[in-house]
Amino acid sequence: MPKQNPIKAIWDNNAKESLRLIYEFNKNVFSVEFATKIRTEIYEAISEIKYLEQWQEDEILGEPYRRMVVRHYKIVYKIKDAQTIYILLIFDTRQNPIKYKVEF
Repeated sequence: MPKQNPIKAIWDNNAKESLRLIYEFNKNVFSVEFATKIRTEIYEAISEIKYLEQWQEDEILGEPYRRMVVRHYKIVYKIKDAQTIYILLIFDTRQNPIKYKVEF
């Protein structure tokens, strides 16, 4: 069986900022260790994407947006080409989902 090329993830500035805010919130409310653990879990989940349509179509945004959930954080991504995805947003699912629809 031929080896599959890994999926490349390109991070949008909104996604980077979302992750930074998640980290800061968890660091301030809980601990640096907990914030680091959440951030690591998000990075690992993204790195484990083996094929582009591995996760579900986003129920709010529809195609071409897809989503995965890590703990209570929704990671929204879009397929760019056969080997690349854009990480667009990381959203706390305890918030109103209409809030993130405005950003796109």
